[in-house]
Amino acid sequence: MDTTENRRSFDLVDSIVFIGLLGISALVGVYQCYASRKKVDAVGEYLVGGQKMSIFPISMSLIASYVSGIAMLGLPAEMYVYGTQLWSIVIADTCVSITMAIVYLPVFYGLQITSSYEYLELRFNRVVRLMGSFIFILKMLLYIPLVIYVPALAFNQATGVDLYMIALIVCAVCIFYTTLGGLKAVVWTDTIQTAMMFGAVITVAVLGTARVGGVAEVWKRNLDTGRIEFFNMDPDPTIRHTFWTVVVGNYLNWLATCSVNQAMVQRCLAMPNLKKSNVAIMIMAVGIISIVSLCCYTGIVIFAAFYDCDPVTTKQIRKPDQLLPYFVMELSHAIPGLPGLFVSGVFSAALSTMSTGLNSMSGVIYEDMIKPCLRKPISNVGASRIMKATVVIIGAICVGLVFMVEKLSGLIQAGKSLSGITAGPLLGMFTLGMLFPMANSTGALIGALVSLNLVAWISFGTQAAISTGSIYFPVKPVSVEGCSESLKSTAGNLTTIVETVVREQPFFLYRMSYLWYTWVGFLTTILVGLLVSWFTGPSKYNRTDKRLFTPVIHGFLSSSDSQKLVPTRTWRVSSSMFFLNLKNCNVFKMFSVVRPKKRKNN
Repeated sequence: MDTTENRRSFDLVDSIVFIGLLGISALVGVYQCYASRKKVDAVGEYLVGGQKMSIFPISMSLIASYVSGIAMLGLPAEMYVYGTQLWSIVIADTCVSITMAIVYLPVFYGLQITSSYEYLELRFNRVVRLMGSFIFILKMLLYIPLVIYVPALAFNQATGVDLYMIALIVCAVCIFYTTLGGLKAVVWTDTIQTAMMFGAVITVAVLGTARVGGVAEVWKRNLDTGRIEFFNMDPDPTIRHTFWTVVVGNYLNWLATCSVNQAMVQRCLAMPNLKKSNVAIMIMAVGIISIVSLCCYTGIVIFAAFYDCDPVTTKQIRKPDQLLPYFVMELSHAIPGLPGLFVSGVFSAALSTMSTGLNSMSGVIYEDMIKPCLRKPISNVGASRIMKATVVIIGAICVGLVFMVEKLSGLIQAGKSLSGITAGPLLGMFTLGMLFPMANSTGALIGALVSLNLVAWISFGTQAAISTGSIYFPVKPVSVEGCSESLKSTAGNLTTIVETVVREQPFFLYRMSYLWYTWVGFLTTILVGLLVSWFTGPSKYNRTDKRLFTPVIHGFLSSSDSQKLVPTRTWRVSSSMFFLNLKNCNVFKMFSVVRPKKRKNN
């Protein structure tokens, strides 16, 4: 297939569709800012929508938060280059929703907290809470630049406009409506953007299938080249994708993303009760499985369309991540507005993920880092201004970090590799608190630090090895037999490069599949945390409130462990391991023993 010379460009209709999306998102932010101007609890309104959100917008927001532009561009490229094994990720997604509803979410609801990391202070101490908050912020700062880069890449492919200029525009719009409207603006724009995502992917999948000649032909062309595989049961952990790495490995990665991540928990806590929150989670699971499957199917459709003229080999595009926007431009000759719809869908995914990250980070920074340092309680207006300023500052930092994204490997691997650095330690800290009564604050802190450094070393070492060519992942075969002679002349021969690279064997942990990173971090945090807790002795204070533990283990708690305390916020400090004398600021105190005030016997 050689239609390079006839490819259509972004026209007026496309521009109207795209600008309309950005305009609607901005207007939602302005409206929500106006609607909440007289609310008494500005912080609660900004972070959890006053806990009066309904099921539909929250479930749509949860879907949009998970399905970023990375998934929309990365999954089709993954299917095209490496095959369909990653498609079985939907099995893990189903199990995660159930685990989240049963194990983790009941604890957050029982404590009625705004920041999920407040749990770490109630269960351990303030330093552990700060550690959790820091890891979360690090995670989002590593992830959001990827999210910004993705739609800019798609827009660049569709229009030729400079990638970084578009990144600035995306961020400006996102920062604008997130700053003004808070959680409600984020949730309602997510709802609109989720509809745009589904519309864009369904349209491309249907038109692409018709272009190829039907589902049967799509399947046949992929089957003939070995791309169709779902049950590679090889237990070797160094194989990039097998059934075990995708289902078991990614299960924990997504569990960390959903169950204890402030961005997700914040939306669930915006629901009036736990029952409605669980319904929203189930709807989220169905939505995510649907959109992920559509993205994966679109990938095999793209290969079926280019099965005899690979646009990457012929240098019509620079990277496989550009395959989907390139394919959309190929389809757009007879369909006005299709590129605009597609780019709007990818931007929708990116905007929703970025706005979610900015809103949740502003909440964590204010609740966990700024508020404890204030000399006296601040007014609602002051608190609101601090959080809005935080959104602007964080957004500007993310824009600066986007320039390093282009140096990374494929979008899916890069995204999950970076998130794996923080996902394991975070999930491990919360799991230590909720499932292991014997764990203490020292164990949680040291376990998380060891885990964070270990996985960061593995992840960055692997990315460096990939960028230098020391690690190569086998790809599925492509062809240029159907290309014109001019395109064939541009296709290079990669055989020599592959043979040279395969002989090199980097360190074993660098060759480990990136989907195991979260497991390494999680197990390291748990094992080191329990070992340190055993050496230092369990703290009795953290075993006295049943609400601090998941309902799954309530039956195993002794009668002394399961007695109910007065509200957790009345706890007082009785001793400390060390104290940094900062006037009027207790952020850096580390508490080793915290006991509840005794209730008077009636």
